[in-house]
Amino acid sequence: MGDAERSSDRRLDSWKEIAAFFGRDERTVRRWEKENSLPVHRVPGGSKARVFAYESELTQWLATPQSVEPESDPNSRGPALVEIPRTPDRQHATRKGHLFAIWGVSLGVSFLLAFGILAYRKGYVAVPNNHRDASAAEEFYLKGRYYWNKRTAEDLNKAVDYFTQAIVQDQNFVPAYVGLADSYNLLREFSVMPEKEAFSRARAAAQKAVDLDPASADAHSSLAFALFWGYLDVAEAERHFQTALRLQPNNARSHHWYATFLAELGREREALAQIELARQLDPTSTPILADKGSILDGAGERQQAVGLLKQVEIAEPAFVSPHRYLAEAYFFSGQYQLYFDEAQAAAHLQGAAKTESELAQMRKAYLEGGVPAMLKTRLQLDEDSYSRGESTDFDLAVDYALLNNKPQAMTYLQSATQKHDPGLSTLLVNRYFVSLRNEDEYKKLVKKVGLPEAN
Repeated sequence: MGDAERSSDRRLDSWKEIAAFFGRDERTVRRWEKENSLPVHRVPGGSKARVFAYESELTQWLATPQSVEPESDPNSRGPALVEIPRTPDRQHATRKGHLFAIWGVSLGVSFLLAFGILAYRKGYVAVPNNHRDASAAEEFYLKGRYYWNKRTAEDLNKAVDYFTQAIVQDQNFVPAYVGLADSYNLLREFSVMPEKEAFSRARAAAQKAVDLDPASADAHSSLAFALFWGYLDVAEAERHFQTALRLQPNNARSHHWYATFLAELGREREALAQIELARQLDPTSTPILADKGSILDGAGERQQAVGLLKQVEIAEPAFVSPHRYLAEAYFFSGQYQLYFDEAQAAAHLQGAAKTESELAQMRKAYLEGGVPAMLKTRLQLDEDSYSRGESTDFDLAVDYALLNNKPQAMTYLQSATQKHDPGLSTLLVNRYFVSLRNEDEYKKLVKKVGLPEAN
């Protein structure tokens, strides 16, 4: 889950508009995309001729060492540019099909911000209304958002560092608390950070943001996210989501996260309506497209879901979510080889070497003994991990449910409830527990954890 924060950022919808932003011809900016990693996007599944760019990203690109350097040019309609020679020893990181060349975090980001602060003063970069001065806190905040949008474990940890430094500079700076909450809300998904630790920190930061500024839609959305997935407080989570949408009806992230919340409650039609609103507000957001694929799959539209998820995966292969969602879709359609391919890709991107190894053992068992051998191997691996405190009661409940051992599955679900396992938020729609849904004991458990009755 997660999305780009661009509700107020101006989008340029053609090569002509991108060229006009720089005051150059289309041929030049097309060359910059190929040779200098100009951040231009294409919607998955769309024509190659359809391009999009965001002014904030173009402004950030201007300040990176691999792009161009601003200089005075009275005859230009936009920033005059001088190309900087490429250096062979730069490190490269892939995002949305283009390369960001970095000489080192300190040099690259410092240069980016030096130009970025100047740019948003001139109106090129959209920033929240409540921080218009170029203070040190704002500089750290912009750095944090830059890394948060990249959505990898390493970059999310960098974002945490920058948001924390922003708070050190200004303890009342609301966007930094929101950024910190957003980072922790995603770290449990895109890294190996324990969910309880991540949600505890996310809730504290989001609550602080709401306390400081009750009119911040982003703060309410971030708090709602942590309250539901971290603490299963359904009523409070929905209240904060609805508050966020009332405060800012065109906030793509609020619609996006509210859609995933509704999907967990089995309110599929509402979820699809909300995710479509989010997509319309931010049509190039791959997190929104990926979560739409997941919601479609949960609603039984598997073919459409897989098609969309494959498009997102091709567009952004380093993004974890489509791999994970495809793995689940393939598992429940009995396409186990494809399941292993996608699950191992997701584990690799998350840096979960242990999970990769376990999946390899499960694949071997499947090839030698079919589905029963695979499921028994999965249980054995989880039991070994459980004895070391590395797996959870919820994991074992899933394993026993897949083996149709209902008593053991319920025993571990009861234990997971006592330990407030975050996985309990999925009880209404979790396909691993299909065999248990009609059991009275399971229905009582759903009610006990605070989930409403399924529609």
